[in-house]
Amino acid sequence: MRMNSIRYSKGAAVLLCVVGLLAFAGTASAFSVSAEGVPGETAVGDEVSVTYTVDDPFTGTSNQWTLRGQTELQDVSWTVTVLRAGSQVDQTTYGGQNFTKALDIDNNGDEVRVQLSGTTPAVENYTYEPPQQYTVAELTRVSGNNEETFRNDTAHHYTKESREARQAIDSAQQAVDNAGGNQEAENLIESAISSYENDNFENAQNLAEDAESTAQEAEQSQQTTKTLLLAGGGLVALLVLLGGGYVLYTKTQGDDYSKL
Repeated sequence: MRMNSIRYSKGAAVLLCVVGLLAFAGTASAFSVSAEGVPGETAVGDEVSVTYTVDDPFTGTSNQWTLRGQTELQDVSWTVTVLRAGSQVDQTTYGGQNFTKALDIDNNGDEVRVQLSGTTPAVENYTYEPPQQYTVAELTRVSGNNEETFRNDTAHHYTKESREARQAIDSAQQAVDNAGGNQEAENLIESAISSYENDNFENAQNLAEDAESTAQEAEQSQQTTKTLLLAGGGLVALLVLLGGGYVLYTKTQGDDYSKL
């Protein structure tokens, strides 16, 4: 009986160890980065504020590495805060579009928070497809000769005039699609896109509106033709039916006359 108790105790202990190891494995930390406030698009001059959080910065990597950040935002401010168990151990603020921050496992914590603020830059080169983009932030981990970009966020930027021109082109393209295609309208859209990419937004919008009108007129013409064809087909069918009825009627009358 005592031997059975000993075996049971040893078995329970082994089971508890396995469960503990599995629980630890399930909660093991890993280098990760999250972000708040990254925009999809912004108008030129708009304020942008983004926060990046790097958890477990030394897990699965070197004990000493350099955090490098860069952006195309203007009037930039970076605030890099290092925390350990939620408490701040270091904080540095940088100006300019680039910064570097040395990190060391011996005197840094388990979380690095990067707060970035700035204004949306002017557009240097307008492109319709894909839409022109700027770099919100690029974060890189540098260890010796190894560089790894672990975060790279971009956003579409625009002006009031460029956005109105783009929306007009989009609307015209939708009208062409609804019409099932129209070569004249498509040519006008290509010209509108060319004007857009040459910063001539007023002309781009006018051409796009002409393209939309052309496509809508073509669609209406197609619908009218279809209606007329349907009406004509219905009329032919009616005439055929009436003709058949007349033939049947005259035949019946002829048969009746023959019987007399």
